[in-house]
Amino acid sequence: MTDRPIINKNRLINHFIGLIKINSPSFSEKEICNHIVRLLKRCGCKTFIQDYGQSINLICKKEGNDKEIPPLILNAHMDTVQSTDGLMYKIDDEKIMSVGRTVIGADDKSAIAQIIEAIMVIDENKIRHGDIEIVLTSAEEKGLVGAKNLDFSHIKGQFALVIDSSGHVGKIIVGAPTHLTYELTIKGKSAHAGIEPEKGVNAIKVAADIITKISDGRIDNMTTANIGYIHGGVATNVVPSEVKISGEIRSHHRDTLQNKRDTLVNLVSEVCKKSCADYEFQETIQYESFYIDKDDVFLSFVKSAYEILGFTAQLEISGGGSDANIFNSRGIKAINISNGMQAVHTNEEFIMIDDLIKGSMVIVEVIKKMGDIKR
Repeated sequence: MTDRPIINKNRLINHFIGLIKINSPSFSEKEICNHIVRLLKRCGCKTFIQDYGQSINLICKKEGNDKEIPPLILNAHMDTVQSTDGLMYKIDDEKIMSVGRTVIGADDKSAIAQIIEAIMVIDENKIRHGDIEIVLTSAEEKGLVGAKNLDFSHIKGQFALVIDSSGHVGKIIVGAPTHLTYELTIKGKSAHAGIEPEKGVNAIKVAADIITKISDGRIDNMTTANIGYIHGGVATNVVPSEVKISGEIRSHHRDTLQNKRDTLVNLVSEVCKKSCADYEFQETIQYESFYIDKDDVFLSFVKSAYEILGFTAQLEISGGGSDANIFNSRGIKAINISNGMQAVHTNEEFIMIDDLIKGSMVIVEVIKKMGDIKR
């Protein structure tokens, strides 16, 4: 057993409150980035702001005091799923929460606060560590845009701790799916609905026929599908000539995803042919799946950090993506962990103060455990 890291509770809370007070919806992260830079420079971190056009990423390096220890990447994202303009929050002895007007931004500012506190703790206590690379991305909530545009030439680490999963501290994400999004455009033929409707091809009816036949929801325990948006028509007296349908398919198995995608396209083709309609199908792979084997060396080190602290670690497969998908696709072993944020993406979002503290403790302990990994 080792001594538990001493987390400064009040400082941690103050940093979290300072972060949530800054409005940082996706693609508007400049102010919060500058705020984080000021805090991390106090800990001796060197900072690099990467402007990739749409927004910015922040890469900070805390130089190690033991060059035999491999570098560790600590990752979170700076954006929130929606604006927090007009944020109102409440804090009591147990938790920090939104009062219901906006999200509070615990996703993912609680992780940033925990990272900052962890760096301050290792600095104050002169804890032995290798290089620490803090990678804070932008527009994660818009499809991992920041991570996709990340300049990896500034990153040397091969192990990443991604702090971006909801739920009490203890959950470790060891797998996430490939995510395919698509936009399907159904092209019918317009006509006057009152005078000559028989000359038209109603794109809405064609779309409805397709939608009722598409597999939706949970397909199996590793695959989901959803239609999230539909738009079409111009007026009640016009046979609608065009409808746009936006949807997605996710699966941990690429073959299954490809099969579901092909089945969908074949169905669309058949329905449109029968209805004398045309279609266009555009698709994008938002990110690729990953899976961390239960015997993986880095996973073992992360789990041991929980054991040392007396916390229960629970391995889980996720249906959502995170920057961990991008890191793993680039050959960097990345594990996503929960840090206490709850009811994320809702106006009831909150975090327990106990989890806020535990999250920082886990980060400190993983930094300390990295000394057991040989180069």
